[in-house]
Amino acid sequence: MKLLDKYILKKFLTSYLFTVIMLVSVICVIDFTEKNDDFIKHNLGAWKIISEYYVNLFPYFANLLSPITVFIATVFVTARLAARTEIVAMLSSGMSFQRLLVPYIMGATIIGVSIFGLIGWVIPNANKTRVAFERAYIKNPFRFQARNIHIKVGPKSYAYMESYDNVNNVGYRFALETIEGTQLKRRLTANAITWDSTKKAWRLTPQLVHTFDGEKETLRAYPARDTTLNLYPKDFASTYRLSETLTLPELNRYIKQKLDRGSDDTEIYLIEKYERYSYPFAIIILTIIGVILSSRKSRGGVGGQIALGFTLAFVFIIFVILSRNLALVGDLSPMLAAWVPSLVFTMIGAVLYRFIPK
Repeated sequence: MKLLDKYILKKFLTSYLFTVIMLVSVICVIDFTEKNDDFIKHNLGAWKIISEYYVNLFPYFANLLSPITVFIATVFVTARLAARTEIVAMLSSGMSFQRLLVPYIMGATIIGVSIFGLIGWVIPNANKTRVAFERAYIKNPFRFQARNIHIKVGPKSYAYMESYDNVNNVGYRFALETIEGTQLKRRLTANAITWDSTKKAWRLTPQLVHTFDGEKETLRAYPARDTTLNLYPKDFASTYRLSETLTLPELNRYIKQKLDRGSDDTEIYLIEKYERYSYPFAIIILTIIGVILSSRKSRGGVGGQIALGFTLAFVFIIFVILSRNLALVGDLSPMLAAWVPSLVFTMIGAVLYRFIPK
């Protein structure tokens, strides 16, 4: 690495960290003013608020705003170099524009790899504490309100409940069916099923069991008893920001469980998974675009170029939100939705590189 590379890389990384700290700090102050009434209502101490909430909220926002912060840092550093004619001197000395991009790509790769590690393992663990804090002190108590719940609990077994009370962990109008192919072989029904936390098992009220063998049907009655199922109270717990609290291995296991059960809400978790892989790539693309747009001295000065950086970064986030919503309604596959913003901005970067004078 040459001295010039170290010079640009140092300026880029320090500008990025400074931008992250300043922008996220402002957002945290705004967040505090909005939630202060909730903190007062629950008589929370300053240490509890800071240690359980804001310490974990800071990295969450730092990751969320990374497209904006990396773009602003790139534009700020490059525009200042251009304003002081340093880039002109570099290019005049025989350095190609592609060679000028090298320290920026190195810095973006460092940031991208760091972000991947953070969003894959570190931030989800921090979000566990943050989300638990929000559920306890900011959000209203969760009540499971779904009706006529069907869950696949085995290769051939399907559980049904008319309703579920997540406060007392009681399911009503319970049925457990065994289906082979298209044939119903066995159906167990009970008025209620209750979770016994000491035994880690379900307590069934008296049951009726229908067994089908061709045209023959057998009916038997059983007294109340305990049973184990691939079904747990956590399956009916709040899913508020659940995808953000799962590390990458946990997310993969949860998605597999969802697919095995035939759930129809796996898209949000698949999108979260694929976005974690696409984010580092987006960081590199946005960095390159930032260098292309700000490498020439502008009459509007650095401020105008930073404003342009803000605008393009927000456009990127709008693309992320739009593609995510399209995936949630089924109009776009989750993998494509996660990569569309990066692919679109890759094409934009290629056009800018081709036509903007450097």
